[in-house]
Amino acid sequence: MNEISSQPASVPPMNPPKKGSFAGDVIKLVSGTSFAQLITVLAAPLLTRLYSPSDFGVLAVFISTTDLLGVIACLSYEQAIVLPEEEKNAVNLFSLSLLIASCLSLLSIPILLACQPIFTVVLKMPEILPYLWLLPLSILATGLFYAFNYWNTRTRKFGRLALRRVINSLLAVIIQLGFALAGWRTAGGLILGYFGGVFISTMILGWEIWRDDNRLIMGNLQWSVMMENLKRYRKFPMFTTWSTLLNVASWQLPSYLLPAYFSKTVSGYYALGNRVLRLPMGLIGGTIGQAFFPRAARARENGTLDVVVENVFNRLVAFSLFPLLVIAIAGEDIFVIAFGANWAEAGVYSQILSIWTFFWFISAPMSQLFNVLEKQEYNLAINMAIFVSRFIALTLGGLLGNARLTIVFFTISGILTYGFQSFYIIHSAGVKWNRVFKILGEKFSYFLPAGALLLITKLVFDNPWATVIVAVLSAGIYYYFIIRSDEIIVATIARNPTGRKLLNLVHIPFSPGIG
Repeated sequence: MNEISSQPASVPPMNPPKKGSFAGDVIKLVSGTSFAQLITVLAAPLLTRLYSPSDFGVLAVFISTTDLLGVIACLSYEQAIVLPEEEKNAVNLFSLSLLIASCLSLLSIPILLACQPIFTVVLKMPEILPYLWLLPLSILATGLFYAFNYWNTRTRKFGRLALRRVINSLLAVIIQLGFALAGWRTAGGLILGYFGGVFISTMILGWEIWRDDNRLIMGNLQWSVMMENLKRYRKFPMFTTWSTLLNVASWQLPSYLLPAYFSKTVSGYYALGNRVLRLPMGLIGGTIGQAFFPRAARARENGTLDVVVENVFNRLVAFSLFPLLVIAIAGEDIFVIAFGANWAEAGVYSQILSIWTFFWFISAPMSQLFNVLEKQEYNLAINMAIFVSRFIALTLGGLLGNARLTIVFFTISGILTYGFQSFYIIHSAGVKWNRVFKILGEKFSYFLPAGALLLITKLVFDNPWATVIVAVLSAGIYYYFIIRSDEIIVATIARNPTGRKLLNLVHIPFSPGIG
């Protein structure tokens, strides 16, 4: 984002120009990445029966360390790639991001070696030591992916990103299942699968960019321009990097503090419960956020930002509130059926975390508005509050020695901080309070009949299968009517022959010309 003292944020270019609605880009991303998520979902019941909760706890620490350092590997310059009008500036921001990621991944090697006692003594995870050498490579791959991701967002080649996610999920599952079936059912199998998926899929994505855009990149690459953009967008490393680091660190705190206060098993329960909640929510919210960012920047210039933000908020609430309230009631039963009785406690954690997940889901795409409105310093302050509140919540619960109470404190801190962030940024975009609460009230009223039926089923039958059947049917009926009532989404689905067949199969009328 341009500095406040310089010219206003420029409109992200669509080079080459492409036509398409906001919903069109969202559906394109969702349809492409749904298969990747389906692979993970289908594999989860197998993996949870082949690996123990403690193995997943070790994997959570490896992933947390990768995410913590990988997300700042480009010093947030990658987020500026979509902003300049001139391709020359975008190319040099892209190249600058790749250069910084390569240097910082090398710098992480001595840091990780010095931190070995933390993994063995504090976290009680000596199992991770043989795989520490993979962390710098994982950090590099993560940093490169963020740069690749924003380059493809600028050029609107979302299909590449969808393919990367499919390859990532497929490779990870194949490797993890392969090690388990070969008899090596340890945390190492999970770690190697995760690393293989991330590294190989990122390299493939980089090759696709080079294949298609190498002339554009090499033709505009200039060291002087790179240095100009280094200075011009310095608010990103000054504010956004620290904000992002605090945000990711607050996400990873449970992976470090739960095993320190309790055990690897408790950490594994949290990791699975959180993952099941965030996986579908991340799919929808991430794709909406990716398509929302460039359009929000244009809408600010056109004076229609409030309309765009309200429409996105409405869809976010529509897609998330109902299923998360269902999990709040039926989470334990769902986990017992899906993953086995050993993971019932993870289901309880998911019930506690579900409402917090709703506020996170709303705030994640909306947080892009801090860049659009050039309010990165506000985002930094909010992320500081999130980090501090989470640390206090986890520490207090740990000192009291109660794992469930710790998750409750964690959830309350998330509701307060993410709730404030969501409503603050939505209001800053010009959306009226009465519109926000009308959308929330309307979508909550849709859940009331299903919620009552779920509670009655649990009390009368006390059978996980009965509860899960009612939950699945309720969610299916809800989404049928939500999709049916959204003309833009229906029309976008109808552009594809397979989509038209699906709409005909479920008797949803459509007009492909809409949207």
